[in-house]
Amino acid sequence: MTEGPLPRYRAMITNEVLEPDADQRLAVEKLQLLHARLTDYDPKAGKKVRLGLFGWGRERTREASVPGLYLYGGVGRGKSMLMDLFFETAPVAAKRRVHFHAFMQDIHDRIAQARSEGGADPVGPVARQVADEATLLCFDEMQITDITDAMLVGRLFEKLFEAGTIIVATSNRHPDALYKDGLNRQLFLPFIDLIKDRMEVHELAGAEDHRTGRLAGQETYFTGQDCDHRFNALWDEMSAGPAEPLVLRRKGRDVTIPAVRNGVGRGTFAQFCGQPLGPGDYLAIAEAVRVLFVEDVPLLGKTQPNEAKRFVTLIDALYEARTGLIVSAAAEPDALYPEGTGAFEFQRTASRLHEMRSAGWLTDN
Repeated sequence: MTEGPLPRYRAMITNEVLEPDADQRLAVEKLQLLHARLTDYDPKAGKKVRLGLFGWGRERTREASVPGLYLYGGVGRGKSMLMDLFFETAPVAAKRRVHFHAFMQDIHDRIAQARSEGGADPVGPVARQVADEATLLCFDEMQITDITDAMLVGRLFEKLFEAGTIIVATSNRHPDALYKDGLNRQLFLPFIDLIKDRMEVHELAGAEDHRTGRLAGQETYFTGQDCDHRFNALWDEMSAGPAEPLVLRRKGRDVTIPAVRNGVGRGTFAQFCGQPLGPGDYLAIAEAVRVLFVEDVPLLGKTQPNEAKRFVTLIDALYEARTGLIVSAAAEPDALYPEGTGAFEFQRTASRLHEMRSAGWLTDN
């Protein structure tokens, strides 16, 4: 049996990697209990139970039930970090940790493939395929904003639970607030009941935002000598591990954040502004991460008017969503667009860049 997340958490406190946090400690204890329940867990092994009033009745095999965990709380409380500790030590060979957006994109792709092969109702076969690949599924930042996802997740999760899959999820929202005000939400409500029935719902309480708190007093706009090294050092600190691309489905096409980890995203100016993205795409990016790293912003001018306009739109979306911004650029904000037809209009963007690099941009929210 591996040691579990609680000893790892204690060691991080002892080594002053983390500060003591009573609410985090309670959440880790929940994860440690689940860790213990997973030891020698076999989703295919059943147990005999007697069904009927007072135990009288026919005997039937039923899978041993191990409830999952739905961990929710404010941004930056350390949910992803705690789930990482749990996932790394979980005594399960077949396990998968994935951002919820990426998982649902994968599911849609599998369903499309199954339908192309003639499957009448592919949800069941796809769920069995996923369950065969992973006994433990860990979802980061679970949220439902798309009606297609909302109509699918209930049937999908029901099949996964039937297969004995254990699910651990982090979210900024209580289950009751998922898909809030969404179209045909009444059809989504059984999924909320399913979560409450098959997963323990636990709030990681407390108001401190550990992630954005680390930005207090930090340089967040990098230019000049050695700016790449300083930019990368802050990314390493904020992401705290290997990142993966996050694909957001927008009106039948994909919008990709090239690297996402721990609620922090990263990409180059060319990746974000060198392709035809619109305001809705940038808003989706802003809502998908808490902090966005944008590197290699060049001097802007008449040779690249479209890229400059997209950069303005990106900054507007991040500003309105109160998303943190880390930039590496060829010049200070006021000098980024020195001349050209859009130079005057860019002054507002430069002003927002100055505001967003201030110490209170995130910590005052």
